[in-house]
Amino acid sequence: MKYLRRLVWYIASRLMILTIVLGLMTIAFYFSMNASNIFIILKDGMAKRAQVVMMDEDEAVLGNYFSASYLRGDPVLAAARNNTNPYDRYSVTGMDHRLTMEWMWSWPWEDTARATVVESIPAVDGRILGSYKAVLPEDQWPVPRWQSGRYDVMLTRENGRWRIRNMTLLKQLDMP
Repeated sequence: MKYLRRLVWYIASRLMILTIVLGLMTIAFYFSMNASNIFIILKDGMAKRAQVVMMDEDEAVLGNYFSASYLRGDPVLAAARNNTNPYDRYSVTGMDHRLTMEWMWSWPWEDTARATVVESIPAVDGRILGSYKAVLPEDQWPVPRWQSGRYDVMLTRENGRWRIRNMTLLKQLDMP
């Protein structure tokens, strides 16, 4: 009886260890899957947002990355809608968009995530439109710099897809 009890305890302890290891591996897999999906949504969404403002691209595509409630209140897009967009006087043909994720957290079983990112656009290719050359002084001809910043981003999973629900500018950065 003593040997049977030891055998059962040995098998049970090894099964428990195996179950714990497999559970941790599953959690790590889903966490990394969420992290990569969130980074792609942030990178592509923020780049598309800048393209909409700078290059007059269609704003409807932003619905793939942002929630509708955020798009209605985004101050950067509001400036583009209200004809106070500083890039309206320029023909922007390209840009170097950079996004660095500093921190991200999302439990595998939850539908919300939070991230801290730094967005910058160090180079913008473009030129002033001919109609503004006569009106503006020559020192205003270069394309204005994009305001870089550190953002606190809240994301939600809607119908299996991550979307940016809210972005809060934590600090404006002076980056080249």
